Amino acid sequence: MSSVARYSETKDEGRRTLRFQGDLTLPRLGVLPTRLERLKGRGFLLDLSGVDRMDTIGAWVVHRTARDRDGEIIGANEDQLSLLRLVEQADKAVKVRPDAPSSLAQLLNQVGTATIMAGQTMVGLLGFFGSLLITTWRIMLHPRRLRINAIVQRIEVVGIHALGIVGLMSLLVGLVIAQQGAVQLRQFGAEVFTVNLIGRSSLKELGVLMTAIMVAGRSGSSFAAQLGSMKLAEEVDAMRTIGVSPMEALIFPRVLSTVLMMPLLGFYSGIVAIVGGGIFCWISLGIPPVTFIQRIREVVPVTDLWQLMVKAPVFGLIIGMAGCYQGMQVESNAEEVGMRTTTAVVQAIFLVIVLDAFFAVFFTSIGWL
Repeated sequence: MSSVARYSETKDEGRRTLRFQGDLTLPRLGVLPTRLERLKGRGFLLDLSGVDRMDTIGAWVVHRTARDRDGEIIGANEDQLSLLRLVEQADKAVKVRPDAPSSLAQLLNQVGTATIMAGQTMVGLLGFFGSLLITTWRIMLHPRRLRINAIVQRIEVVGIHALGIVGLMSLLVGLVIAQQGAVQLRQFGAEVFTVNLIGRSSLKELGVLMTAIMVAGRSGSSFAAQLGSMKLAEEVDAMRTIGVSPMEALIFPRVLSTVLMMPLLGFYSGIVAIVGGGIFCWISLGIPPVTFIQRIREVVPVTDLWQLMVKAPVFGLIIGMAGCYQGMQVESNAEEVGMRTTTAVVQAIFLVIVLDAFFAVFFTSIGWL
């Protein structure tokens, strides 16, 4: 039966000794810590030979008394000594290194680390692209390897299921472009040129760019999360064991579906944005739909459509590759799935915007203004 912790004070060879008895555990300590704090004097002997049980709290009380009053612990068994050592180690103050790097050094270190990681990621993406090209060539040589059902399923997820959200986004973007453009052009009495702004910006730039961002956040993140979860469940390793190539079965259908659907979604987005701008022009500017459509046909050159059709598959390739690559990099735990999914979205959007800038310069240089 457990007993309440207590101590008795004696004097051996001129030195005060505190003999502990009972259980030095949290439920049995009672007022013992308060009594020990009120003791006067230093250099005690703390005798634990009469202690039946001791937990971490009891060990801390004994250690604190010995530390504050220059005491010496005697009579403890092996288990008690081990617990006291752990408490003593935990009580040591953390020392700050005097040579800690400055804020500038830390900033430079973080920038350098981020630069190295970005370089490694780009090298990894290039290697991943090479593996994808090899897989594509093998499928072209052996068409039976093409998994039609997987591709159709991914086309449905990437394209058809995205029509609603892409259409709504594009309609609102078209309305905003028309409203903001009309407000600014009204200052110069040139509200009629709002149609030019809507037609060219929607079809040439914003339609495909906003669609790419939406697909990256919707499908790119989905690819990374799905493949990352499969990696954690060792399903990818199991596929390799039975002789199924993950590149052919998992990655190629996802990337191909994104490449095929991006031109269609981009064109659909551009048309819906023009419709949204046309609704605003009809209601606020009094431009009839027939006049609006006729004006669109006059001011929007066919080269804008070609630009969309060139950029959209490249954007789809980047989104599909970024999502699949980051998903295949998952190794350790479920937390990494979330991190890789976020990285895939950020990476895809960043590369899409950078490539869009390069395309703008390139098309301008060849006369597709």
